Amino acid sequence: MADTSAIQEHMEVIGADGVHVGTVDKVEGERIKLTKKDSGAQVEGAEGSHSGHHHYISLGLVAEVEGDKVRLSANADVAVSFEEEESEG
Repeated sequence: MADTSAIQEHMEVIGADGVHVGTVDKVEGERIKLTKKDSGAQVEGAEGSHSGHHHYISLGLVAEVEGDKVRLSANADVAVSFEEEESEG
């Protein structure tokens, strides 16, 4: 398993295919909170409305942390389908 303690704010999150998934806002428990403005909304193949609220990626999807990038073990379109949305209200 990757050393997820190295994940820092503003790191880029990319899929195994090298496609941008989002930008780290912070780590909360066992998941990465992505910034609202950049949380996978433009990933090709993503479905639903992904803008205007935070999304989360499970730390279990992290393959490695290298430099200023968090690389996932899944391709971007698959990782986005696993995202959890912030509960409304």
